[in-house]
Amino acid sequence: MSKRILQSILLPLTLAMLILLPWRISLGQAPKVPNLSIALDDSTKLELVNAGTKWVEYRGRHALKLVPLPGHEHAQNEELMALLTDSDFKNGTIDVDVSGARREGYSKEEGLGGFKGMIGVAFHIQGDKRETIYVRPENSRLNDQLFRNRSTQYESIPDFPWNLLREQSPGVYESYVDLEPGAWTKLRIEVSGTKARLYVNGAAQPCLIVNDLRLGEARGRIALWSRVSTDAYFSNLRVELGP
Repeated sequence: MSKRILQSILLPLTLAMLILLPWRISLGQAPKVPNLSIALDDSTKLELVNAGTKWVEYRGRHALKLVPLPGHEHAQNEELMALLTDSDFKNGTIDVDVSGARREGYSKEEGLGGFKGMIGVAFHIQGDKRETIYVRPENSRLNDQLFRNRSTQYESIPDFPWNLLREQSPGVYESYVDLEPGAWTKLRIEVSGTKARLYVNGAAQPCLIVNDLRLGEARGRIALWSRVSTDAYFSNLRVELGP
């Protein structure tokens, strides 16, 4: 076979392979997961619930601080939330650094069941419904094993608050993890379908596993969350949306 004839055969085949190659590669690749990056700075769009905000320097970070509304500084059981206005979350991961400690004015004299620092993230927020995963840093260092086992918490508002879940399923929706009140703590929440996992401070294994998110396969907004009794700081927020 002459060189000219061979070239006339090979050239079309080569072109066809070059055309098909990207298509074949794309079939073998997982679809790209869209990322939603929300910077916690003065431009962040927030909808506040029972809360005000301040931008402060805290332990070497420029951080968002949730504060109670005027006149509510000594409220008993209020929840503070800063909803991320532009968020729409179903599956994926939520990474955020938090610092939570008992706020001045809330005495330890209330006892082990008193008002401690509680801080975390709410998600799948639609109207008055939401899921929340949070930590109680002070519990982690108590000399009472029962309360140490309540260092993390899941709840689903309004139908399954923490106390009802604890009554119905003791120890299932809360767990121990080592925490230091007031220190920066890295939270990573992974959500897939009706399952959620909480990782703390870069651990390879989750410290809390929820296999039955009570809102089902829901979607909704995300919020930074704390109790009114908490000195609550947030930084380094990153949200990655999943399929």
